Amino acid sequence: MQYDLNSLNNEQLAPVMDTEGCILVTAGAGSGKTRLLTHRIAYLITEKNVSPYNILAITFTNKAAGEMASRLQDMTPEGRYVWVSTFHSMCARILRRFADRIGYTQSFSIYADAEKEKLISNVIGEMQVDDELKKNAIYHIGNAKNLGLSPEEYLKDFTYVPDIETICDIYTAYNKALKNNNAMDFDDLLFKTEELLRTCDEAREYYSEKFEYIHVDEFQDTNTIQYELIKLLAYKHRNVCVVGDEDQCIYGWRGANIENIRNFIRDFNCKIYKLEQNYRSTKKILDLANHLIANNTSRIEKKLWTENDSGVNVDYYIGSSDGDEADFVRQTINALSDRYRLSDFAVLMRTNALTRPFEQRFLQYGIAYKVYGGFKFYDRKEIKDLLAYFRITANHYDSEAIVRVINFPRRGIGASSLNTLMGMANSSGKSLYEVIMNISGEDLPETLKKKVLPFATVLGLLEEQKDKLEIDNLMRYLIRLLDLKTLYAEQNEENENRKANINELLSSIKEYTTMNPGASLDDYMQSVTLWSDLDDEPTEDCVHLATVHSAKGLEFKVVFVVGLEDGIFPISHAQSKAELEEERRLFYVAITRAKERLFITRTRSRFLYGKLSDSIPSRFLIEIGLDSRGRRNRYAESEERGYGSNDDYSYNTETYRFKPRTEYSRNDNRAVRQQDDVNKFYVGEKIRHKKFGVGTIISISGSGISLSAVIDFEGYGKMNIAVAYAPISEEV
Repeated sequence: MQYDLNSLNNEQLAPVMDTEGCILVTAGAGSGKTRLLTHRIAYLITEKNVSPYNILAITFTNKAAGEMASRLQDMTPEGRYVWVSTFHSMCARILRRFADRIGYTQSFSIYADAEKEKLISNVIGEMQVDDELKKNAIYHIGNAKNLGLSPEEYLKDFTYVPDIETICDIYTAYNKALKNNNAMDFDDLLFKTEELLRTCDEAREYYSEKFEYIHVDEFQDTNTIQYELIKLLAYKHRNVCVVGDEDQCIYGWRGANIENIRNFIRDFNCKIYKLEQNYRSTKKILDLANHLIANNTSRIEKKLWTENDSGVNVDYYIGSSDGDEADFVRQTINALSDRYRLSDFAVLMRTNALTRPFEQRFLQYGIAYKVYGGFKFYDRKEIKDLLAYFRITANHYDSEAIVRVINFPRRGIGASSLNTLMGMANSSGKSLYEVIMNISGEDLPETLKKKVLPFATVLGLLEEQKDKLEIDNLMRYLIRLLDLKTLYAEQNEENENRKANINELLSSIKEYTTMNPGASLDDYMQSVTLWSDLDDEPTEDCVHLATVHSAKGLEFKVVFVVGLEDGIFPISHAQSKAELEEERRLFYVAITRAKERLFITRTRSRFLYGKLSDSIPSRFLIEIGLDSRGRRNRYAESEERGYGSNDDYSYNTETYRFKPRTEYSRNDNRAVRQQDDVNKFYVGEKIRHKKFGVGTIISISGSGISLSAVIDFEGYGKMNIAVAYAPISEEV
């Protein structure tokens, strides 16, 4: 990108040329804020003769910092000397120079999460505190440092938190252990830099003199300690330009403080500029976004507009179930695949627990996909832990599964105890399972027996019930035995996601048992293991499955926002006005990722909290003018899926009849068969699926390209598949 002020619109140009004093640029989604920032810095260097060494640009990710630095180098040769940095790397650089002023050497270590957790575990062990407090202690220590509070200050401000005195004792001991190790954790990089600049005149004078002009990107995501750092760095020249969008402040759960925008206006008496022209989305998508976000009161009034085309209508769809919702998405992707690449599509959701039905449908129909910024469903820890118990019950010799969960939930069984158990197994010629199940009779320390006995009890009860209970009920039984309801009782984002994932696992097991009546635990474990171990196709051209949080900053030509139901979006634990406003901002971010087409979906029923329940439409749907009526898929040939005349909802059943293709499109490896080709399939025929291998057609319903078949795949069980779209062929 070349430096060219003529490439800016009037809204962008004004803050670029207003270089003295403090300004806030509230920049709407897709309004070109990075272009503004880079041009402003280049303008300071080329037109105002400011040394690049006296300019600081702070952003939030290494990727964003790298992109900004690259653009500046393209604009002006001197751009390479601007200090473009994340908050953490900036602070590390400052501390390396002045660490001795706060009692560290310049070679201090920086502890990542793994080292941090290990050190806290050691502290808890030395203090002889219940290890169950570890997770809470980690959260509160990080929260305290992001708020800039010492253990004493945090104790005073958070007296209502259970076990807060013990947690603050752990915080104190942890800080001491870090200091003894000449180490800082990631939160300390900010916390200690603020301490340094506040208490050391020499450091504060040096950096506030050096940074004559300060720029901060994504200002709405700053936390309390980051805002204090900006104030300290700017105290001498007070030339600060912050760019952000309070409508996209979605990280409150990790410390982002939307009040910083109001604080900045007050503390710096700044000018305010608005960027309201959007270059990304169509008029109809922006109209929806504006309609939604106007319901928030904690914002600076602005309204996005665009010179782009009006575009097609935003589509709203109600599915009868989560499987139906996933089918709508894959049908629509199939139907639009001759106009878009797979990488043009994104499926966005509030929580990653919703990915499972989409992953399964995409595998069934040969649609390449990637779970963006997260784990695939069966790779998530809580899912692997629960399935490990099933693996042990199905196969007593699976020692790897035993090692995985012998201390889940925590039973105080560490590496030393496990080595003792494995040594006993090796010396006696028994399996590890046999040693555990006969733990009372083994020649082992009584303390170890006491720790292992609860685990053995769980395994024994599962063994007792495995042939008596349906597989989904056996999983419910296991969840009760492990008391996961108590384990994940604390209300936070992580626990809510874990509970949602577990509920989705129950839903998937129920789906499997419904399609495969009489299936054994062995059958199920074989199917899920094969399913989760399928090789991914090495391709970058794939549909993105992502939470809205992980999609911030990205854009896609076609976006599906799924799961618009109360309890999911907004999330169930969002109760206060502030929390609901953040949920609304999150939906706003999801909508504004779309460039050309936007689909919003929900279901009439979903498997939640261990049972199938009627879904309540999200309150956000009413706010954007979408009522309880949904629309069937107008982009694909409708499939007879049991939408009955008794339906309480009114559908627009108009469908767009596209011509089925037998050839592959230029961007797609999924052929759609002609009606004659589809009708060749018959009950009893052996077919081959690209992913699932050989299967037998059990039953057929419908006709033409609406024909669907129940196919029994060896090792996977039965699946209902639309024959026209699935990557299947007649078995030779």
